[in-house]
Amino acid sequence: MGFWDALMGRSKPAQADLDALFALPSAAITLEAAASIRPTGVGAVCYRQTEGAAFSTMQTDVQELLDADGGPKVERSVDPYGFTWLVVRHDPEDVGGLVTDLHAVNSTLVDNGFGPQLLCSVVDFTTADDRPLGLVYLYKRGTFYPFAPAGEPRRDNTLELQVRGIVTDDLPVEKDLSRWLAIWGAPGLGGGTR
Repeated sequence: MGFWDALMGRSKPAQADLDALFALPSAAITLEAAASIRPTGVGAVCYRQTEGAAFSTMQTDVQELLDADGGPKVERSVDPYGFTWLVVRHDPEDVGGLVTDLHAVNSTLVDNGFGPQLLCSVVDFTTADDRPLGLVYLYKRGTFYPFAPAGEPRRDNTLELQVRGIVTDDLPVEKDLSRWLAIWGAPGLGGGTR
């Protein structure tokens, strides 16, 4: 940040810590122990697709990388708002493997100069009574927040606040509740493909 930026009140956005995703396996254990909230084995990376051959090639490379060696197939979908999701499915007991694949997608985007197109990653969970829940990582903020859809346009705010309290010691949770954005159409969270 330069002198003029400081003088004009501009600040640099928080740098995304892609390694923060590796805290999710311990948060998953905490959620299961405290509230019987279990991972579904579904995770996704959301980004804004750009035009051009370089982006298209990189997107193909990401899918081939994750599909290689008999790993889980990666599904690509576009939500009703035009955002692209790369969806990875794993054994629900292997949150670490899921996170590793999500990290590979994120790293490939960043390494190829498309970091600014990253919006979020989400790992899906379900409650004991089968309500969907996602732990969402915001790249531009470097924080997580819970999203519990209860049928668009409703959210289960009580569950979201309960989860915030449970995972605060495991994850950097977004303090500004106005940044807890609804990710309608996210794969696996009730409004998207399952």
